[in-house]
Amino acid sequence: MNRDPFFSNSKRRKKNVDEDIESEEEEDLDGGMFNGGGESGEEEEELAPEETAEEKRQRIAKVLVEKLRAREKELEDEEDEEGEREFEKEGERDSFVAKKLMQQQLEDSGRLRRAIASRVQKPGSVDGFEVLVKHRQSVTGVCLSDDDSKGFSASKDGMILHWDVDSGKAEKYQWPNEEILRSHGTKNPEGRVTKHSRNVLALAVSTDGRYLASGGLDRHVHLWDTRTREHIQAFPGHKGPVSCLTFRQGSSELFSGSFDRSIKIWNVEDRAYMNTLFGHQSEVLTIDCLWQERVLAVARDRSMQLFKVHDESRLIFRSSTSSLECCCFIDNSEFISGSDDGNIALWGVQKKKPVYIVKNAHALSTDVNSGELKDNGRNYSGHVAASWVSSVGACRGSDLAASGAGNGSVHLWTIEGAGKGIQPLHDLPLIGFVNSLAFAKSGKFLVAGVGQEPRLGRWGHNSAARNGVAIQRLKLL
Repeated sequence: MNRDPFFSNSKRRKKNVDEDIESEEEEDLDGGMFNGGGESGEEEEELAPEETAEEKRQRIAKVLVEKLRAREKELEDEEDEEGEREFEKEGERDSFVAKKLMQQQLEDSGRLRRAIASRVQKPGSVDGFEVLVKHRQSVTGVCLSDDDSKGFSASKDGMILHWDVDSGKAEKYQWPNEEILRSHGTKNPEGRVTKHSRNVLALAVSTDGRYLASGGLDRHVHLWDTRTREHIQAFPGHKGPVSCLTFRQGSSELFSGSFDRSIKIWNVEDRAYMNTLFGHQSEVLTIDCLWQERVLAVARDRSMQLFKVHDESRLIFRSSTSSLECCCFIDNSEFISGSDDGNIALWGVQKKKPVYIVKNAHALSTDVNSGELKDNGRNYSGHVAASWVSSVGACRGSDLAASGAGNGSVHLWTIEGAGKGIQPLHDLPLIGFVNSLAFAKSGKFLVAGVGQEPRLGRWGHNSAARNGVAIQRLKLL
């Protein structure tokens, strides 16, 4: 037994096994395609190993650092030619790049708030909103691409437009016929209707700009390819109209809120349903999401809920006096909301009640004698709904926010740090119901979806309004 090579020389035996047992080597080579195995050969040279997520992050980080270094080098050369400044060390440039990367990381994570509101100049009388894109009916949603060069808008008649921010040149998305819709996943409409409604209530675009999602009265979430403007998929599952949509930033996760009181999660890359979030006791009206797996939602049950998807938990924030109509993240720890009593509230994740409330933010101008709102000499139809805060928007990671209603103006607000409050900044005249707002990341412009009627109903009407997308250019100091 002591002379057995198994006990006497295990290393030598391992070498012999590797040399003699050819069948196991061949199996390893065959499995190398999937397990990264195999030792040598022509087949392995052809199959290059796939890049891991960590390697991809390192590669992108190196490219970004090199770009910043090259940019700083160009600035140095320009200033050296003018004789204004000279860098003493190569390490000074690296220090500058490190500080800039740190600042960018803090801004993206929401721990450092950009001061933009104090730099916004007051618009002049001729520098107001200008109509960029026209729609036949009331606009229900607008959104911007991640680079702020393209915009998307939808209206109640089902028209979806893709437009350029600078020129305003628009291209229309074409709805496919019923047969193609069924092949893309739609189910037969319920009730007396014979075909799917084209009424669009919500719109959202992915961070990479590849996918556009729309939802409306037909209870489906429709997915479009922004490069070809073609319909590629329909997600059934909601039992009520799809009222709101949002993508999680930097991912392929799509969240949809509905009148059926639920929020569903979809993966647009895999074209698959993932999960359903429950908690609201009434129709979900607006949802929003940042980089984290946290979804902020408001409903007609007078509550706003923050769903922590990964932890399978939620935080409930209650409004005691009114129904919340809209909400928007400022950063990961603060958000704002608008309600049907005209109030705008600032919230924090540490408190279940508002940190600060601006009451009657969109006051109405009424006729002194009759007490009724006037519209070009005629009584305004649905003047109560005109004071509802129908939309709010924030320039992500900054102290600049905006709110819209049907009272004829969009208000800009300054969000003070540490939950200190909301202060009025500027009033921007805009006739009509402001159903959607979107800020550019740089804060250099604001787009608004305007209509003669509110987004989710017809309880108000303003015949003087122009249906379309309006843009306000903001001049920064």
